[in-house]
Amino acid sequence: MANVAERTVQYTDKDIQTLSPREQVRLRPGMWIGKLGDGTQPDDGIYTLIKEVVDNSVDEYTMGFGSSVDITIEDKWVTIRDYGRGIPLDKVEACVGVINTSGKYDGAGYVKTVGLNGVGLKAVNFLSSHFEARSVRDGMARTVVFEQGVLKSNTLDKNVTDKPGTMVRYYVDEEIFGIYDYNSEYVEQKIKNYTYLNAGLVFKYNGKKFESKNGLLDLLNENLGEDVLYPPIHLKGHDIEIAFTHGTGYGETYFSFVNSQHTTQGGTHQAAFKDAVAKTIKEFFKKDYEPSDVRGSIIAAISVSVIEPEFESQTKIKLSSKNMGPGLLSVRQFIGDFVKEELDNYLHRHSETASAISKKIAENEKERKAISTVQKQRRELAKMVSLNNRKLRDCKIHYCDVRNPRKEESMIFITEGLSASGSITTSRDVQTQAVFSLRGKPKNCYGSTKAFVYQNEEFNLLQAALDIEESIDNLRYNKIIIATDADVDGMHIRLLLMSFFLQFFPDVIRQNHLFVLQTPLFRVQNRQQTKVIYCYNEEEKQKAMATIGPNYEVTRFKGLGEISAAEFREFIGPNMRLEPVRISAEEPIQTMLEFYMGGNTPERQGFIVDNLRIEADYVDELR
Repeated sequence: MANVAERTVQYTDKDIQTLSPREQVRLRPGMWIGKLGDGTQPDDGIYTLIKEVVDNSVDEYTMGFGSSVDITIEDKWVTIRDYGRGIPLDKVEACVGVINTSGKYDGAGYVKTVGLNGVGLKAVNFLSSHFEARSVRDGMARTVVFEQGVLKSNTLDKNVTDKPGTMVRYYVDEEIFGIYDYNSEYVEQKIKNYTYLNAGLVFKYNGKKFESKNGLLDLLNENLGEDVLYPPIHLKGHDIEIAFTHGTGYGETYFSFVNSQHTTQGGTHQAAFKDAVAKTIKEFFKKDYEPSDVRGSIIAAISVSVIEPEFESQTKIKLSSKNMGPGLLSVRQFIGDFVKEELDNYLHRHSETASAISKKIAENEKERKAISTVQKQRRELAKMVSLNNRKLRDCKIHYCDVRNPRKEESMIFITEGLSASGSITTSRDVQTQAVFSLRGKPKNCYGSTKAFVYQNEEFNLLQAALDIEESIDNLRYNKIIIATDADVDGMHIRLLLMSFFLQFFPDVIRQNHLFVLQTPLFRVQNRQQTKVIYCYNEEEKQKAMATIGPNYEVTRFKGLGEISAAEFREFIGPNMRLEPVRISAEEPIQTMLEFYMGGNTPERQGFIVDNLRIEADYVDELR
């Protein structure tokens, strides 16, 4: 045994490696761009790479150079062209190919920028199978071409007539990212965010024009997703802009930005804004309101400009800066002073808005107090008994654990029935995948108050499992995955669960945490069972039958319980198919819930008839 131990712990010179920056980025891309993904989620790496390039174009605009950016994505080729000053020609190769090379370190060329570390463009270069950058200045153009981060050519053209600026064109390396595709909806949303924060900057994406005249007010109006109680309050100052209103739903919704960077996880500026709004409104009405009552149902956006901002990671989704810049006010004081003065003045000038806010606070307070002592006891009981050990099979890594680098991988499957729960529980990754078991169909919660959540055992235990009762910031899992049978009952359960989140916790959906698990409908195999293909729709089934040949067998899965644990491992592993649940800004949440989950109406009956699609073989089974 001693000899075995000695062999397994050998540590020699050969175990020491020195990686080049290019090798390090390609080996550990998550350190630089977050998760890779396949393009189905808005925070997947391919969109981070677009942002890294566009950030430089936006920085040029904020310095007063170039008022338009062109973006095209065609056959996975991404081209981004701005009309700023262009990279200094003798430094193009270094700026895109040498880590820690930047014109932003001393603050002279760029004052309030996002990209300070000299990493962004290099990461795009190193993670692309093909990358080229072209800078045009003073009638000359420098073009550099790389493949997988290795320089292939560097040429200088003279007497060019192109407008000054920088062009970057690249193809993300499939050796690193695997199969991926771009979702234009995600790209457009990121472009819209840039326009909201940079009035006058025009984007053209695949020929479509994007610009904003009213900044964060446009952002709020286009992303409300529900009825509002008063016209949004819109306030602008030097290095700060805010807009907010109160809706009719639950929770708090925030869109926060620093130097045009969308800080999806907030940070010091968002926390300061939340505190400042609650404090200013309390002082305006001269009442000791609970902050949660003041902010309940708020929908808000805040943007600040910070000198040399600090973020918690290279992906820059959470601000950690405590000050607005070296030697300047703290972020908390700067935002607090602005909100105190400007919001107080606004409320004095707009009595109708002040009255609407007062009424909303009173309603929030009344509902909070309506949750009885007994219901609170039920809540505490749910937590104390660890969900009775019969609903939740927890995982070891949680999204709320900021110290764990794998927190983004945490997820929870919500299933119905013992057989389905058993299959997922047996086949899951216990490190990152939890399972919550429903008992039968949950109740339709449309039209109910939040007290209903505590009265209903299933929903009470579910909110405790997710730990979202007090704040979405406490969410224990990055992905909440609805895993139900692909039949009528399963679809109904999906709708009931979606209604629960839409009604009481819409931020779970707004922040892209809710998904539906796609499981195969068919298993196609040869009669020897040596080749098996799982198919998620009729088209895939037909292709599989053609691939296997005439001696095929087809099994249709009627429920998750019919899928063995061994097979389930295939469907909840790295190639898991998830369909994100998203809220459209085109229709208010309550209007949507009323149509789909309210009383039966001729309109809804007509909608069901017009949109009913059932596979022929499933109709035969129903008969």
